[in-house]
Amino acid sequence: MENQIFQLQYAIDTFYFLVCGALVMWMAAGFSMLEAGLVRSKNTTEILTKNVVLFAIACTMYMVCGYAIMYGGGYFLSGIAGGDSLVADALSLSAENGFDGGSVYSGASDFFFQVVFVATAMSIVSGAVAERMKLWAFMLFAVVMTGFIYPMEGLWTWGGGDVFGMYNLGDLGFADFAGSGIVHMAGAAAALAGVLVLGPRKGKYTADGKINAIPGANLPLATLGTFILWMGWFGFNGGSVLKLGDMASANDVAMVFLNTNAAAAGGVIAALIVARMLFGKADLTMALNGALAGLVAITAGPDTPTPLLATLIGGVGGALVVFSIVTLDKLKIDDPVGAISVHGVVGIWGLLAVPITGSATLFGQIIGALTIFVWVFAVSLIVWLVIKAIMGVRVSEEQEYEGLDLAECGMEAYPEFTGTRGSGM
Repeated sequence: MENQIFQLQYAIDTFYFLVCGALVMWMAAGFSMLEAGLVRSKNTTEILTKNVVLFAIACTMYMVCGYAIMYGGGYFLSGIAGGDSLVADALSLSAENGFDGGSVYSGASDFFFQVVFVATAMSIVSGAVAERMKLWAFMLFAVVMTGFIYPMEGLWTWGGGDVFGMYNLGDLGFADFAGSGIVHMAGAAAALAGVLVLGPRKGKYTADGKINAIPGANLPLATLGTFILWMGWFGFNGGSVLKLGDMASANDVAMVFLNTNAAAAGGVIAALIVARMLFGKADLTMALNGALAGLVAITAGPDTPTPLLATLIGGVGGALVVFSIVTLDKLKIDDPVGAISVHGVVGIWGLLAVPITGSATLFGQIIGALTIFVWVFAVSLIVWLVIKAIMGVRVSEEQEYEGLDLAECGMEAYPEFTGTRGSGM
């Protein structure tokens, strides 16, 4: 009987992992739609291509070496291959051999859930460097980011490894439930390094310091992308409970879902109010970024706050993102979609908010945030500079003016007229 209960829990927890992983994978569509809506129409095909390809690269590189690096299983194809052996290993944990009711699931489902997080981190980079980066330079960076940079900081955090053998973040009181720092701030740090190497888009800033707004081509698409991300985030945070097969875990999952949704709502409201105070208008793009900021803010600790406190944590994130986007523009750091502000600045806030209700220490959160940021930013900067020296990272001024759809992909997302020669029509 105990063995049957174990097998049922194994099946439930594995299935839950897979469903949540599929929800997080769907966030790739959200990033694609959001970024496509916030860039100019002449760059839409290229940014969609980037989002499809980066997901494929992330899946491949994390399988080849990233997962093994992050969880200490070696360097190549370690720990995820095989089928019967995974089941046998799990069954050895059954009640007859000391199973204590902890999390049990297929190793393959764990890999699937982890790999979509890697793709999320890389998707953050895509929007920040949009409209002026060479497609192949971006893809080369994606190989290094998903195969090495992200897995190393993942090893020091979720993997439990010591940072260069010097200190253990867990021992210092660091905690990041689903990745405000490990995923989101890391992606933003890599994006910031790329943006600094790239420079701003032509015409964004004038010599006399004026900031020219460059509006996106399709706000309905950006709004759809935001709702897709909002939906996918339930898998992002909910799946990080790592367990569903008992009453206590089911209650934990429900609370994480509730707090995730509450924080997103708080982010929207706060961002809209701050934008109204600053600009005198109800700015849709700020409301969209406010929703995402609320989600990023709660991701580090969605399991412990009350729903009201989760709303306030998300609200602070929504307010922060508006001020951050304005400040980065004044510093001439050109981020077309606000990714650095949403995922970086608010990612830091998410980490710092955990000690309010969780067991993490403020000192541990600060050290953890510094460790992740310094590692990802420094190594990413080196990689971007190497790529720049080898093949260049920025398209020509003429190609930027023409649009990357034609320059990099040879096709337009919104052709004004399509005809077929000799059709007689």
